[in-house]
Amino acid sequence: MNDLFCLVADKNMEAAMAELFKRHAALGIRRIAAEVVVHPRRDPGVFREGVEFVRPFQKKYQHGLLLLDAAWEGAPPDIQAQIDRALADAGLGGWARAIVIAPELEIWVWTDSPYVVEALGWAGRKPVLGDWLRQKGLWRASDPKPSDPKSAVESALYEVRKPRSSAIYRTLAKRVSLERCQDAAFLHLRKTLQEWFGATP
Repeated sequence: MNDLFCLVADKNMEAAMAELFKRHAALGIRRIAAEVVVHPRRDPGVFREGVEFVRPFQKKYQHGLLLLDAAWEGAPPDIQAQIDRALADAGLGGWARAIVIAPELEIWVWTDSPYVVEALGWAGRKPVLGDWLRQKGLWRASDPKPSDPKSAVESALYEVRKPRSSAIYRTLAKRVSLERCQDAAFLHLRKTLQEWFGATP
């Protein structure tokens, strides 16, 4: 039986998670074999159809994950609760978990790691990336992260004429210290993986 089946909402999430699952030591888990699949209908698809999508994989994988953003058109305010309830109603609550990233995956990008600046094409530029985002009104000085993390990523890339691609998310997932990310959804993910695949039984 394989270790983990992971259903995600888009290619950027696929790239990040595929790389992240390789970092077993940093996650505090044993080595795992994970399959990451993108739902063709993105976040709404994972939300509305994800439970039925992953159900057939219960017999082939020890556990299942559903990952999606909280911010998308038509998203209800209680996404996490609704998916948790759907998993429980389907009898999958012990096998699978849902991780809802609020507002979206890009919130994981914004750590104080120098690799973020490098991956977004801002190494050696003046003003430094954080100052530029604050000057543009995309990052309030009092906030630990941009309030609209996706717009901040896209604006930074546009400014340096760097195409947005899954490779950026793969690079960040591979290189940034996981201890730097204190986002609630990420901590939920790491705790879940440790419960399932802890390095010491």
